[in-house]
Amino acid sequence: MNGQRHVKLSKNGRSQAIRIPGEFELPGEKAIIRKDGDRLIIEPAPVLSLAAYLATLEPIDDDFGPIEDAPPDPVDI
Repeated sequence: MNGQRHVKLSKNGRSQAIRIPGEFELPGEKAIIRKDGDRLIIEPAPVLSLAAYLATLEPIDDDFGPIEDAPPDPVDI
């Protein structure tokens, strides 16, 4: 995808908005934008690791009761 398109800029409150044509659609629901000189670069946001995703979840308040912690089986070396 090496094409380019002219697009129209609009205002959305105090932010400037651009409608991204379908052939430039990014995957996912989030993106990262950065400025490089006069250019704006928009990239898909990286997918969270499992640990990062789990950190976004609400704690579970359920009581699961005691968990038996059995000693490990012996190992022959």
